[in-house]
Amino acid sequence: MKLLQITNYIYPHIGGIEQVARDIADSLTGREDIIQKIICFNEDASDGEYVCRRRETVCDMVDGVEVVRCGCVTKKASQSISLTFRRELKKLMESFAPDVVIFHYPNPFQASFLLPLLNPGTKLILYWHLDITKQKYLGKLFHKQNLRLCTRADKIVATSPNYIDGSPYLSRFREKCTVIPNCISTERLTVTPRISALAEHIRDKFKGKTVVFAVGRHVEYKGMKYLVRASKDLDDRFEILIGGKGPLTGELFAEKKGCDRVHMLGRISDELLIACLIACDIFAFPSITKNEAFGIALAEGMYFGKPAVTFTIPGSGVNFVSLGGITGIECPNRSSKAFAEALTALASDSALREKYGTAARQRVLDNFMFEAFRENILRLVDEQ
Repeated sequence: MKLLQITNYIYPHIGGIEQVARDIADSLTGREDIIQKIICFNEDASDGEYVCRRRETVCDMVDGVEVVRCGCVTKKASQSISLTFRRELKKLMESFAPDVVIFHYPNPFQASFLLPLLNPGTKLILYWHLDITKQKYLGKLFHKQNLRLCTRADKIVATSPNYIDGSPYLSRFREKCTVIPNCISTERLTVTPRISALAEHIRDKFKGKTVVFAVGRHVEYKGMKYLVRASKDLDDRFEILIGGKGPLTGELFAEKKGCDRVHMLGRISDELLIACLIACDIFAFPSITKNEAFGIALAEGMYFGKPAVTFTIPGSGVNFVSLGGITGIECPNRSSKAFAEALTALASDSALREKYGTAARQRVLDNFMFEAFRENILRLVDEQ
């Protein structure tokens, strides 16, 4: 079987969709009957070993899988524009002639080239990560194309049942949909002696305090401003640690002015991330829209046995990852007051924190580990 993945980017560019594409490739590695390739856009990124430059069209290997990276000239509405993508995709469809194509949505630019190049006998798996919600005019412009994609697809993958219910496309093609939850990387979350010492340092620094930790890009849908606002309704027993940065970092600093219990950590290393996850008492995940389709960071916090505080987000997988009243507390969307009340309730009840934290870790172990993901992917590609 020859399998081609089409995704926006791939490692060393880091992102949720990119990690899923890499996890799929890892899941298929070792199957001698499967030959796989990946085509994507190029983007400026480096990890020391890989050095990628946005404008270059190159072929290299990631985890033993051949990757064609297509150079990009610009971006429009968060979509990369490449002058070489169609040519490179056409070459792969003709020379590699894949039996299965896994197409990671959303990317309407890629889809416009893929649909006419697909052979009738090629199985199309449409991996639907999220609806286009922010760029409303793009959503309307590509409405008919989305319907053609869903109609052509043999299978449509959603990362949670919530997203099938909440998506106007997936709910319309429900009979084709299957749920494959994302998985966390336990290798990335390995606790070393250095990390343990760093976690102990954080505990000592905030001894006697209830430590709340949140991490994510500082963009609107991540909802960090609601956590900052909630902090103003908390008493002095709390310390709020917020990792990450982004376009709204300056606004968050302005929002927290005069509130010394909020600590902006900036972009943090994996070591500091894990140390904060170990040291904290509560994991806060204040995302507010279905742009947050799943919540890998939420699952990572739960993996370390931390009770979660989230908002209710209709159609998002966030409330599938953490279950209100079982693994944490779910609050009315955008209510900083309710978020503060939930944090206070957990801070005041160590038994409740332990109960939710234990259930949170077990939910991740049961549902969001790599082995379960791998079995689901293998089952998906083997289905006729």
